[in-house]
Amino acid sequence: MIDNIKITETKVLSDNWYVLRKITYEYLKKDGTIMSQSREAYARGNGATILLYNKEQKTVILTRQFRLPTFVNGNESGMMIEACAGLLDKDNAEDCIRRETEEETGYKITDVRKIFEAYMSPGSVTEILYFFIAEYAKEMKVSEGGGLEQEEENIEVLELPIKEAMQMVDNGEIKDAKTIMLLQYIKLQHIL
Repeated sequence: MIDNIKITETKVLSDNWYVLRKITYEYLKKDGTIMSQSREAYARGNGATILLYNKEQKTVILTRQFRLPTFVNGNESGMMIEACAGLLDKDNAEDCIRRETEEETGYKITDVRKIFEAYMSPGSVTEILYFFIAEYAKEMKVSEGGGLEQEEENIEVLELPIKEAMQMVDNGEIKDAKTIMLLQYIKLQHIL
C-alpha cells in the first residue's frame, strides 16, 4: 500500500508529562506519487498489564482508581476498575509486571505467563502493552497493595468472582480495554 516511508520533520509539541510530537513524513504511493502527511504521536513508553486469577476460588484480582481522562470524558466519578498495570520504565516487561503487581495489589507472584502484546491506540499513541496472567493464592499476599505512597495512586484492590467481573463488563461497570481483553482471554481459554 505504501512504501519508502521517510520522516521529514519531528517537532515536540509538549514534553510536560510524556512527549507529544508532530511528525511529518513522506511515502511513495502505489501509483508512484510521493505523499506528505503530518500526524501527532504521543510517546508515553511501553507498559505491561496482568490479570491475577485463582482457579480454586474462581476469582480475579482487579484494582479501582481515579483516572482523570475518563472523568473529563463523561465518567462521573472518574473511577475505573482495571487489571494491574504499569509502565516499563527501564525494566523488561516481566520484571515490570512483577513489581507493579506487588506495589498495586500486594501479591508477590511466582509464575507469570505472557499471553500477547498489543498496540492499544495505534492511531495516536506509540505504546505497546504486554499482557500477562498469573495464578495467585492468599499466602502470596505480602502487603495491602494500593500503589506507592510517593506516586499517590490511591488504588483499591478488588477480589471478584470471575462471573461477577464478566457481568461488570456486560453492564458497563468495567470499561477499560486491557481489562476486558484479559477477562475475555481467561474465559476463552477456559482458565476460569
